[in-house]
Amino acid sequence: MSHTVRITGITVTPVAFRDPALLNAVGVHEPYALRAIVEVTTDAGPTGVGETYADEEHLARLATVSHALIGQDVFALNAILARTRAALGGSTGDDSHGLTGKITTGGTVDRVYSPFEVACLDIQGKILGRPVSDLLGGAVRDEVPFSAYLFYKWAAHPGHQPDSWGEALCPEQIVAQARTMVDRYGFTALKLKGGVFPPDQEADAIRALRTAFPHLPLRLDPNAAWTPETAVRIGAELDGVLEYLEDPTPGIAGMAVVAGEVPMPLATNMCVVGFDDVEDALRAGAVGIILSDHHYWGGLHRSKILSGICDTFGLGLSMHSNSHLGVSLAAMVHLAAATPNLTYACDTHWPWKDESEDVVRPGVLAFRNGSVAVPSTPGLGVELDHDALARLHEQYLACGLRNRDDTGYMRSIDPAYQALKPRW
Repeated sequence: MSHTVRITGITVTPVAFRDPALLNAVGVHEPYALRAIVEVTTDAGPTGVGETYADEEHLARLATVSHALIGQDVFALNAILARTRAALGGSTGDDSHGLTGKITTGGTVDRVYSPFEVACLDIQGKILGRPVSDLLGGAVRDEVPFSAYLFYKWAAHPGHQPDSWGEALCPEQIVAQARTMVDRYGFTALKLKGGVFPPDQEADAIRALRTAFPHLPLRLDPNAAWTPETAVRIGAELDGVLEYLEDPTPGIAGMAVVAGEVPMPLATNMCVVGFDDVEDALRAGAVGIILSDHHYWGGLHRSKILSGICDTFGLGLSMHSNSHLGVSLAAMVHLAAATPNLTYACDTHWPWKDESEDVVRPGVLAFRNGSVAVPSTPGLGVELDHDALARLHEQYLACGLRNRDDTGYMRSIDPAYQALKPRW
């Protein structure tokens, strides 16, 4: 093998897959979720794959960087990051969708670089005959635990047939949804996406979950829909019930107020979304747990840097999720496997995805007892299904969606709807 393995081509393919009508603090999921699949080819033969967002501005940046990375060595990740930064210049954008924090220029670079880094690690692993987790320091666990991600939801998108999950708009229906999740996937932790209904109603749902599942850790994520005062009140009421409270109120300053008053730790993927945010949050005592996400923390190696920071300063660590396909799940599992201080089960949207819609061949990734076994074959351990990729790309072209817009979609259904933060 030569000393360098050069990138000879990069293909970015946007795809769309069906998404239920899941409610959140800024609206409701549209009928299709958008992702982009990045394929990297090399002069040594092996190809690698990454997954990322597919909003129009993000796709344009991926295309710009793709041209700049041709000829780069897949093992020279520092050089690839530098080329990504140079190609983007001062470009910034918004991939937040109202559910993550403000994106800086550095954050934009990290979001664009991430899928290329994952694809390169996939190639490195194939060349070396080692799984990606070995390239991150080695797996410290054979399987990665995930939590059930519960959503308030409509029975169907307007004008569409009801989905198999049914309606979930009250505590009893949330408990039924959780029961299905636990029975089907074996989850051992439960998280409710809040910020949809008045806080007391959501607190009632958490209490109903505690009654139904007395031994499972519970989490609530209002996505910054509450004032600090409301968050303090609800936090006190749920003392001993919640494992953690995630992003109850906007901003580091507001989170610090709440953190000083509530008994449980506060988690975030909104006020700490990049390395620039960490010092301010630490000094303010605003958070106890950071929810990492390699899609916007700059890939797997930079997420390991974050884990080291959390370890140094005694912060808890878990993993945030957006709607995703199998390439992302594989990368998440390898990262989590090689992160010793992953202190909480990870989030995943996986159960909400139609099982027939994915870009990877089945058989590698499966949830058993709430966990996913770490792939042990070289690279990410998953194989791209190009026929499935083509079908989901055709679905992307046909669905008409080009940017995620939970608020705009909600307004098309309820013209009076406003995305307020905080709302209560």
